[in-house]
Amino acid sequence: MTGDDSGPLLGVILAAGKGTRIHPFSEKFPKPVLPIVGKPLVQYQVEHLRDLGVRRVLIVIGHLGFEIVRTLGDGSSLGVQIEYIDQGPTLGIAHALYKLEAHIDRPFLLFLGDIFFRHRGLHEMTALLGRDDVHGVLAVKEEPSVQAIRRNFVVLEDDHGFVRRVIEKPKYPQTRLKGCGLYLFHPVFFDAVRRTPRTALRDEYEITDAIQIFLDDGYRVRAARVIEDDLNLSYPRDLLDINLALLGQDNFVGEAVHIHPQAQVERSVLMDGARITSSARVRECLLFAGVTLSSETAIERHILTPDQLIDCR
Repeated sequence: MTGDDSGPLLGVILAAGKGTRIHPFSEKFPKPVLPIVGKPLVQYQVEHLRDLGVRRVLIVIGHLGFEIVRTLGDGSSLGVQIEYIDQGPTLGIAHALYKLEAHIDRPFLLFLGDIFFRHRGLHEMTALLGRDDVHGVLAVKEEPSVQAIRRNFVVLEDDHGFVRRVIEKPKYPQTRLKGCGLYLFHPVFFDAVRRTPRTALRDEYEITDAIQIFLDDGYRVRAARVIEDDLNLSYPRDLLDINLALLGQDNFVGEAVHIHPQAQVERSVLMDGARITSSARVRECLLFAGVTLSSETAIERHILTPDQLIDCR
């Protein structure tokens, strides 16, 4: 347990997944450390938590978890205290949460480690917790894409604005109100987590099942429309698209980057130590830290790692 100096909220980031769909990155990088305009994805999440006043962050690790530890360390450079818990077998989000119960003694804000999001103010979530006997808050957005809804879950509200049902990956969604992988819960939520069954579909313990048990137990949950944009890091092209979405029409150039004077770099991200030693045209690309591009061939919508050139067209 923790002392009162860690604040009224704990932060939790689930970062244990193998990320098989994002191969070949998954061979060397856990998804949360992949670069988003100069910083690893998980650093953005830690900073969101810190900006809410969270001072203690629990990160559940698994596949290549040492890379996450190496990237973030103890969190002191980011103004937080980070503790790591190994999930062991990765059996779903509710299973990862179950591993944390002994470490949590107060409300906690939960992030999924492979989602990048922009928000209007997460403080709106914390303001809802406890008001009108609310014990849980789900971050949501009005999602125009039916395909995006089908990959996530929908939230159904009653006439008073309380959540009455959550449906995982609906084939025929009844609403456009999509869950976005951010959750705020009172510790009493663990009573539902412990009773969550393993699903037949994915053979995992789903958080949506835990939430529905929580609702059926009579606990009040609100949906907070605080998410402006969310991008799930599932495939290699998603990594490029997230970077380009943040860039606008500019370039991002990290420290100690060398660009040949005749090279043309357009709307691209060049991480620290990247080198372009030819006069190539580089458009809408992501160059990992320390990568050298020496070919004269023009490239567009590619990701360059120290070992591979990945076509995202």
